[in-house]
Amino acid sequence: MIVRPRVAVALIVAVFGIGFALGGFLQPSVLAQSGARVYELRTYTAPDGKLKDLDARFRDHTLKLFTKHGMTNVGYFHPQDAPNSQNTLIYVLAHKNRDEAKKSWAAFGADPEWVKVRTESEASGRLTTQVVSVFMDPVDYSPMK
Repeated sequence: MIVRPRVAVALIVAVFGIGFALGGFLQPSVLAQSGARVYELRTYTAPDGKLKDLDARFRDHTLKLFTKHGMTNVGYFHPQDAPNSQNTLIYVLAHKNRDEAKKSWAAFGADPEWVKVRTESEASGRLTTQVVSVFMDPVDYSPMK
């Protein structure tokens, strides 16, 4: 049973709620400039046994490359409950706006370092079977507006 929409909604609430409740865990630039930003919720499904490899690629390379290309890393998560806990990575990025997001993703995808990292990390098979992206704006009553 796949419950991705519910997981996504729960994680959106968790990402923003926990960040504000605990304070200081979201990057100051996200909080200070959130009104002019758009947020992107991304959910990656990994093939069986590949989630640790996907995590390693993000940990060791991808976050730095996102920053290089103008994306702000907000948070990265694994669902707590099976089966998604064994194959799902969910994260939130912030972008200046949708046009900048498109430019950042294009530059990231063409970056020779990313091409090399992706090729090497997928030598024994792809690390994702599904990628879902949702662009979001804070609502008028959101602390991030």
